[in-house]
Amino acid sequence: MPRHMQIIYAINAQVLTEARQRAQFSDAQIANVSLIDENGGRRVRMGQLAFVGSHSINGVSALHTELMKKTVFSDLHKLYPDRINNKTNGITPRRWLMQCNPALTKLIAERIGPEFLDNIDLLQGLNAHAEDRNFQTQFAAVKRDNKVRLAKLIKDRMGIVVSPDALFDVQIKRIHEYKRQLLNIIQTVAAYDDIRAHPERDWVPRVKIFAGKAAPGYWNAKLIIKLINDVAKTINNDPSVRGLLKVVFLPNYNVSLAEVIVPAADLSEQISTAGMEASGTGNMKFMANGAITIGTMDGANVEMHKEVGDDNIVIFGLTTDEVNEKRAKSEVPRSVIDSSPRLKEALETISSGVFSPDDPNRYRDLIGGLYDHDWFMVARDFDAYIAAQAEVDRLWSDQRRWGAMAIRNTARVGYFSSDRTIRQYAEDIWDVAAPET
Repeated sequence: MPRHMQIIYAINAQVLTEARQRAQFSDAQIANVSLIDENGGRRVRMGQLAFVGSHSINGVSALHTELMKKTVFSDLHKLYPDRINNKTNGITPRRWLMQCNPALTKLIAERIGPEFLDNIDLLQGLNAHAEDRNFQTQFAAVKRDNKVRLAKLIKDRMGIVVSPDALFDVQIKRIHEYKRQLLNIIQTVAAYDDIRAHPERDWVPRVKIFAGKAAPGYWNAKLIIKLINDVAKTINNDPSVRGLLKVVFLPNYNVSLAEVIVPAADLSEQISTAGMEASGTGNMKFMANGAITIGTMDGANVEMHKEVGDDNIVIFGLTTDEVNEKRAKSEVPRSVIDSSPRLKEALETISSGVFSPDDPNRYRDLIGGLYDHDWFMVARDFDAYIAAQAEVDRLWSDQRRWGAMAIRNTARVGYFSSDRTIRQYAEDIWDVAAPET
């Protein structure tokens, strides 16, 4: 037996003895905490090995930490109850506010003083100015200038003309089914149908902006990118829409592109299936730059909701427990789709080839998956998402209310600074003393 395996077996013997004698674990629990998987040939469980070999294990959001305790490391957590702790992710305000949005940084410094540049928690001082009409006007002017800059980039790269006066509705992140870009584009199709069916209504003009990359072999992710582009081609060239809705997928997504998009966003799409996003940091970047979040109670959205309060974020959808309950029941979602006329119409439009006349069957299997299993709860969360987007329209129509919400989001982003995260690592895990000031 190789030397390293002898060491692993010796460690495992110590762990299992402790589990049996001290914790009085059952045979099933012993099997769960074992470093060796005995099913179908012996294999080392690297996750368990890392757990027992570490003095501290942390989740990257409060929800993620609790899920680790309850699911993947449930029995190990019972054996070592003080080992798992939470360290919510953070972003650096130097890049995601000061560097990418110098005009907003200058405005804030003029209003509350420059001390926040070294202590981001001092942004809380903006709360007192959220209802100030003059400051709202200045804050909105900075946002519009950033939107003009992004609109120029979109025109230069894509040849698509968008209005900086429209609501910039942004979802930029890795393309993955659990992040639910599919839910977003299906809602876009439903909005397209609504605008054409009811041209007399006072619609809020929107620009739907997508960006992100898919793993090379991830077929459905690449198909979703193709769908977004096909929908964009149809909507952007339909004169009956009258420019009220535009769709843009910006290719070659990277940090430099994000630094242009993030300061220009009005609405931040954080709509992952509850329980599947460990933390996420894009939500924090948007928050710092005064975007309003529409999102599920997933990842760090839970803590963002706590920081900004009910009135400054738009929350919708199933909770983690509700998602798990529906999956456990193995419910077929067809009845959900049949009971939602707008969802059913949008799905039929996509699957019938309206957006892919060159290949009418291109999206049939993608949409069929929503009827068969809907693992990521796209169909089940659709009506709640539609209602949340209608609430966004209502909020946007009251620009004073929207302006106050945007300012409060920037004001309360301090908790999500990587400075706080690293300080917690230093104090609670690394046992590193803070430098003297």
